[in-house]
Amino acid sequence: MRSLSLFTQQHRAGHWSGPFSEFMERILPQKAQQVARSSHQYIWDMIRSTCQDEGDGKFRCRLFEDDLFGIDEAIGRVVDYFKAAAAGSEVGRRLLLLLGPPSGGKSTLVILLKRGLEEYSYTDEGALYAIGGCPVHESPLHLIPHTMRATCRNTYGIDITGEVCPHCRARLEDQFGGDFLQMPVERFFISESGRSGIGTYAPHDPTTADLADLVGSVDLSKVAQYGDEGDPRAWSWSGAVYAASRGVLEMIEILKVKREFLYLLLTLTQEKNVKVSRFPLIYLDETILAHTNLAEFRKFLQESENEALLDRMVIIQVPYTLNYKDEARIYKKLISSAAPAFRDVHLDPHVLDAAAVFAILSRIQDADEKEVELVKKVRIHADEEVEGVNRADVRRVKEKEKAPDEGLSGVSPRFVINALSNAIIQSNQKSLSTMDVLLALKDGIENDARIDPKRKRKWVDYLVLTRKDFYNRWVKQDVHKALFVSFEQEAQDLLNKYLDEVEAMLDNRTIKDPITNEERRPDERFLRAVEEKIHISESGKQSFRQEVVRKAMGAYKRGVKFGLESHVQLNDAVQQYLFEQRRDVLRLVSSAKRPDEEIRTKISAVEKRLVDEYGYDAHSAREALNYVTTLLAQE
Repeated sequence: MRSLSLFTQQHRAGHWSGPFSEFMERILPQKAQQVARSSHQYIWDMIRSTCQDEGDGKFRCRLFEDDLFGIDEAIGRVVDYFKAAAAGSEVGRRLLLLLGPPSGGKSTLVILLKRGLEEYSYTDEGALYAIGGCPVHESPLHLIPHTMRATCRNTYGIDITGEVCPHCRARLEDQFGGDFLQMPVERFFISESGRSGIGTYAPHDPTTADLADLVGSVDLSKVAQYGDEGDPRAWSWSGAVYAASRGVLEMIEILKVKREFLYLLLTLTQEKNVKVSRFPLIYLDETILAHTNLAEFRKFLQESENEALLDRMVIIQVPYTLNYKDEARIYKKLISSAAPAFRDVHLDPHVLDAAAVFAILSRIQDADEKEVELVKKVRIHADEEVEGVNRADVRRVKEKEKAPDEGLSGVSPRFVINALSNAIIQSNQKSLSTMDVLLALKDGIENDARIDPKRKRKWVDYLVLTRKDFYNRWVKQDVHKALFVSFEQEAQDLLNKYLDEVEAMLDNRTIKDPITNEERRPDERFLRAVEEKIHISESGKQSFRQEVVRKAMGAYKRGVKFGLESHVQLNDAVQQYLFEQRRDVLRLVSSAKRPDEEIRTKISAVEKRLVDEYGYDAHSAREALNYVTTLLAQE
């Protein structure tokens, strides 16, 4: 109740209405720049009110950050479009087309913009005023005669563009005898459901589609009242372009509409006018946001007569994300909005990440690349440090220099969520392990009639790669840490030992043995045993050791402790080295068929720690232990 009450207080906007003369005296002098904003300027101000400048012209927008993940570049381009259009750039006279694969976030981006506009219109900064009763809620400034607009510019510093709509012109003469100072003005609020400032058009059967859906038609019930079909008051102003005036018109799957629809929309974008039979040009200020998929766009490109239409569009690609961590956040959001029967099922901590890795592998243009290269690409896109990869390689991969179409095809989030749903339905447990989900994905691939056999084989291979190169590493680390309570301290001690040995080796000096207290040469066998875990070659060991020492010295100078998190590669090497050292103990704990009391206690402790600290439940913890035991038996 407190939350609801707070919401109503925050959204209790001040309603205002009065004649145009009162508007000119009370409202315009205080809010001249605000009142005169175009639709692009209004949307840009709304976006800015939700954004935080992070420098270098980059913005972090609260409007998008809770719902859209991994498409920051596309969001940045959309923000840049509105910034440029609001400044008066020529892009404001172009239709904005969002292009991308299904379930890539295009519709969500538009929905968030619409919701942002609705919220913003209830704030003082977002106050909008319109001629009362106007079917296109046009700006009251249109009432100011052209001969007086220069005076208005000199007085208030605003430029007025646009004409009074035919409906208001007829009403002005009929009801007020041409005295525009008596015309009613009111504050209005953007509302999609109320068809105020937001219009939406979705295509249907082209043979029955009618332009009336966009621009309205004659209202026969009113013709008898006004006696003339040409009277604007006898016109049905129910078209989507009128509802969207002063705000946004969303065109869903725009390239499926008839060509005359497109020309009407592009004229509206370019000239801000709509021509309807029997009426003069109708001025409408609105932003047209359209979206479509790649298949429709490629078909559209093949028709040469569409070149002029393409020239009047600003096309922004919205690809799938290539960062598996962001992809996993998408799944988490979709699951959290699902029914309780799905939300309440426990997922082990690697379920979503593993499913996301598979999805990313399907989106990367692999060509003839080896599995190792694909794995490296996935990790680079996730901002992980990868051995043997320099900054130039990282930049080339992230900027997709060799594969510009990456992210425009592959597995969609919906496909993964469908597989997760099937796994939940078929499971008798209220718990899913990563292996359960990988098997569900395999089943989904094999039973999907839309996927050709060659692609099916490739995608199943990606599932194997996900398990082998990602899940195996993650689950081993979890079980190892859970088994050895003192793991962190052991690992830190091992790291310190490695640093001591490396410094002695580089300085060409002896080191005191902590057990015998005797001076000895650095332990080269130990150093190589650690380094080989992360594939440091004999020829590359010297440069690797020097790099480690440099980082350690840098941390010391800054007064920071050089710990496991200070060097990702060395951290991996230390963990794998410890894992090898404790392999036999792990086999004993997790594979005893008839465990005695001591082993049973150890197993319970491992499972408890997996549950308490690593995000497992009892079922998935046992599955993880059994799986790691199988891996060890195969090695």
